[in-house]
Amino acid sequence: MRENHFKTKLAAGQPCVSGWVQTADPLVAEVMAHTGFDALTFDLQHGIADLGDVVGLLQAASGTRTTPLVRVRWNDPDQIMRVLDMGAYGVICPMIDSADDARSFVAACRYPPQGIRSFGPVRGLLYGGPDYAAHANDTISTIAMIETRSALEQVDAIAAVPGLDAVFVGPADLSQALGGPPGSDWTSGPVREALDVVVRSCAAQGIPAGIFTKDAAYAAAMLDRGFGFVTVGSDLGYVTSGARQALDGVRRRLAGEEA
Repeated sequence: MRENHFKTKLAAGQPCVSGWVQTADPLVAEVMAHTGFDALTFDLQHGIADLGDVVGLLQAASGTRTTPLVRVRWNDPDQIMRVLDMGAYGVICPMIDSADDARSFVAACRYPPQGIRSFGPVRGLLYGGPDYAAHANDTISTIAMIETRSALEQVDAIAAVPGLDAVFVGPADLSQALGGPPGSDWTSGPVREALDVVVRSCAAQGIPAGIFTKDAAYAAAMLDRGFGFVTVGSDLGYVTSGARQALDGVRRRLAGEEA
């Protein structure tokens, strides 16, 4: 079966940097994958892609070493199994509030006897290889999101669920859950304190923790702080920041000439 390079690096203790795709355009996905991220997440929860867009997005990334992940909309076994059958090499599941939620999520990603995943990897077999069935349980990444007060309170139990490969902090929802505004890259307040709890819990169970960030310097600081992987921005974020930089540069030049 094709190697999950993202999972391999994390297991070896090597830090990983992942990208995030909010659009449904295969060309954008292809550009992002060729950039060289360790993993690339296609976002079905808050992105504009629908389930019918997933195959095209996964195909766009398939010519690279970048590991294709999908964030599903909810802890829904049907959607989890569908994106895996389409060739996703990992699933990020939002709103995991308890160990029971995590066990249900992991079970949907694993074939029996480890789980309840139904067999029919229509594209997963093509992308993964003819021995997909024998190795999928060990190759597919299962990543639970920590983004609620309940999840934070039970993160020790969540991280200890057998078969869970990693947790991923959603800072915007976690901030709201702890009484703050949505946002990321927190340098003070309850989210910053909560991050230490997550990192310690994951370290105790021998699994990596990840976090969504927007700034490269902050992302690097999170890796230094003990996170195993970081997501840095998104495709739409890059377009927005690049466009603003270009426009502001021209306007500053014009303002200088007019002055």
